[in-house]
Amino acid sequence: MDDGSVHFTVLGAGFLLATGLGWLVHRSHFCAMGGVSDWIHIGDSGRLRAWLLAAAVALGAVSLMRLAGFIDLEQATFPPYRAPRLVWLRHLLGGLVFGVGMTLASGCANRTLVRAAAGNMKSLVVLACMALTAYLMVWTPAYARFFEPWLLVTAIDLESLGYHSQALGMLWFGTPAADAWLGIGLGLAGAAVALAASDLSAHRDKWASGLGVGLVIAAGWALTAGPLGTAWRDWAAFTAAPPARVVAQSYTFVSPLADLVHYLGAAQDLARINFGMLGMLGVIVGAHLDARARGLVRVEWFADGADALRHIVGGLLMGVGGVLAMGCTIGQAVTGVSTLALGAFITFPSLIVGAAVTMKLQYAWLERA
Repeated sequence: MDDGSVHFTVLGAGFLLATGLGWLVHRSHFCAMGGVSDWIHIGDSGRLRAWLLAAAVALGAVSLMRLAGFIDLEQATFPPYRAPRLVWLRHLLGGLVFGVGMTLASGCANRTLVRAAAGNMKSLVVLACMALTAYLMVWTPAYARFFEPWLLVTAIDLESLGYHSQALGMLWFGTPAADAWLGIGLGLAGAAVALAASDLSAHRDKWASGLGVGLVIAAGWALTAGPLGTAWRDWAAFTAAPPARVVAQSYTFVSPLADLVHYLGAAQDLARINFGMLGMLGVIVGAHLDARARGLVRVEWFADGADALRHIVGGLLMGVGGVLAMGCTIGQAVTGVSTLALGAFITFPSLIVGAAVTMKLQYAWLERA
């Protein structure tokens, strides 16, 4: 497939996988923010466990594919999850800011796409705000000017310490070898599955969603970091006008919003259309198909000005936090975790803390009012 058909094959397959993801998330009510909310307000950890299970399944599947030599994550990825320079404060701050934002906006990036697909106009506004700040962070000097100078003070240059990656296998054993990857990956995945399953009888309905989301993320890696992905990158390396983001990757939903705004600035340049953008479109299509089939398409708008302001601020914060953390509740807490990148393990709990603290403050404010 040297005529460009490999490019359309990868993007088409990525779109179809994302369509399944959107359908599953809408059908099952899989929601990271909802999981934290259920846990904080009513003590129900079902949806939170489903999120944890998704990360565990993705990590376990990727570890097995890595052991089999089917995928190669030693190469460049998007985002650069396993980069040898670890800016730990970027992940910590980004996760906290994104967690605050998703709480104010009533859902993370993935859930916002799903809700918009079912007719929620509030979510369209949130997506527009998220896209604006993400675009400023990715495609303008905003990050370099306002964040990079002080964030880089906390950077740890792992290469100077003898590590060429921040993958846990490299940091713990000094090697990216498959057996080290398998041991750590399956060990962590098994522990996470055990934790998620500790109350299985009460949350059987949540298992399918966590399992499905995790498998879709693993399938994204199989598609772009496996043999077809190798052919895709080889084709792009020798084409006259290589398309954007032709690297190993799976699903994430903040940077693709920035790329969408970038593409709209020159819509005739089809080379700007990438895997992440098709992934977003697939989630919207899949969620809309399920909502339409079940008669759940409902137009919703802001209740009042305060509601609008809360969602706008939340969207703006998610754009900033998602770029800082190099991913969202899916893009880092599931996709990033599946690569065993240390940054992802900093971001994941930061997302939960940011959301939980914001929910507690909102509840205290309502009680006072």
